[in-house]
Amino acid sequence: MKNLKRIIVILLLLLTASAYALLSQPSGIPVLNYHQINDKDENALTVSSSQFAAQMDYLKNEGYHTITADMLADVLEKGDKLPENPVLISFDDGYLDNYTVAYPILKERDMHAIIFLISDYVGLYPNYLTWPQILEMQENNIEFGSHTLSHSVLTELGSDAEIEHQLKNSRLAIEWHLARPVKYLAYPCGYITDSIESITKSTGYRGAFTVDLGNTHPGDNMYELHRVPIFGGNTHTLMRFKARLRAPRFAAFLEKCQKTLYKNGFKTLAYMFPTI
Repeated sequence: MKNLKRIIVILLLLLTASAYALLSQPSGIPVLNYHQINDKDENALTVSSSQFAAQMDYLKNEGYHTITADMLADVLEKGDKLPENPVLISFDDGYLDNYTVAYPILKERDMHAIIFLISDYVGLYPNYLTWPQILEMQENNIEFGSHTLSHSVLTELGSDAEIEHQLKNSRLAIEWHLARPVKYLAYPCGYITDSIESITKSTGYRGAFTVDLGNTHPGDNMYELHRVPIFGGNTHTLMRFKARLRAPRFAAFLEKCQKTLYKNGFKTLAYMFPTI
């Protein structure tokens, strides 16, 4: 009976959140977060080329304008004006298909994006970008940030010195190759602490991004910026994309409900619980 009451409460909350999502307009600026774009890797981090193209077409047709990370920071910190329906497109890790698949799609539509590089992986592993590819993209609306030297989960490192090493030297390496300042970081796996935020700021970054689901707003902490992950499931349909773009708070609520169910022992129900 106790478990049944819990389930009823969760369902009522879900219905309430559904009504809120349908009746309210999303506020803030979406920062979309991708990883791989290809037609061979069927995993939670991969969006197919056709789906990615459809998503970019949807943004264009709905009047969205892609912005740079500096434009986002300027509006968050200083209240600068942005074009109507702004959106920042971001990629984590720096996979090769960001160049072979995503880049032509973005270039054809004259869209901006930022790619957060694992700097030690560039030109080393065959599934990752090379510096010549990065330099070409840099001249065509694609900017680059840091995703640390080796994708170390910062909260698992043993000292502040190791964290500083990952953050500072990745930024310096990318700047050396691209001859441009690197101002933004994406935390590996999104894990941070107050100490990590402080080190991020002291090593020269203007802002840093998590994978916490939500839009960004003026006045937000520049070192805890939210994004809208376009991953987390094996089916990345246009309908799911629209739902996450238009109702990020609702999507976050659903994910929280699912995690709460799992944590409290309702594993089967958690797997069945609807998310977007």
